[in-house]
Amino acid sequence: MRIAIEDLSVRLSGREVLGGVRLIAAEGEIAGLVGPNGSGKSTLLRTVYRHLRPHAGRVLLAGRDVRSMSTAQSARHIAALPQERGDDFEFTVREVVAMGRSPYKRAFAADGADDHLAVATALAQVGLAGHEGRSFGALSGGERQRVLLARAFAQQPDVLVLDEPTNHLDVRHQVELLALLRAGRRTTLISLHDLNAAASLCDRLHVLHEGALVASGPPREVLTPGLLAEVFGVRAAVLEHPLTGDPLIAFDHRAAADF
Repeated sequence: MRIAIEDLSVRLSGREVLGGVRLIAAEGEIAGLVGPNGSGKSTLLRTVYRHLRPHAGRVLLAGRDVRSMSTAQSARHIAALPQERGDDFEFTVREVVAMGRSPYKRAFAADGADDHLAVATALAQVGLAGHEGRSFGALSGGERQRVLLARAFAQQPDVLVLDEPTNHLDVRHQVELLALLRAGRRTTLISLHDLNAAASLCDRLHVLHEGALVASGPPREVLTPGLLAEVFGVRAAVLEHPLTGDPLIAFDHRAAADF
């Protein structure tokens, strides 16, 4: 399903943190949100999965305003992984992942065969098959992140909304997660701090700066030395990755962009 954000503005505590943002994630496309801390990435994503109500504008799912849907309806289509991980869950791994099935069930209904299969498949996708009985609270940060990703996968949504999903993951699991998202070809809105990961993963990048959208397009067109200097305040060269051919950003760690 296609996600379209139309003239979105969000105010928090009387301050506008997003203003007039327009962007899309086409069906089956991975669209990345990049920008400095405080640029509005998480706020935008929270609005998409209805944690925040916009002051103006709309979020459209296949042409329909998500605010016109019931909570259960929108949850059948959109699954989110926010930055807040819920570290205090007193549940097993399986119980946490099974929460992703709640949009399809009546309150207190037992899991059916479809639920069991969805949970098992999701755990296998994130490399945690066989860990169903472990306590979520006893897991490492990276393991918790993978469990919460499995919960989103178990929801079997049309759209994934992921806010810094590689946080707490080691390099191997970062690479595996990005490969999994790439192979799945599900419509995805994802925020990433790692610009090289964003360049490798995303079909389209949207750059936010001080609550405004300042650039959109394929990574090769968006990630220019000029934009990196203006938006991120860094000096960098954009090269070709020797293994993949993707844009590769080489940062000058000895100098800021005010050269």
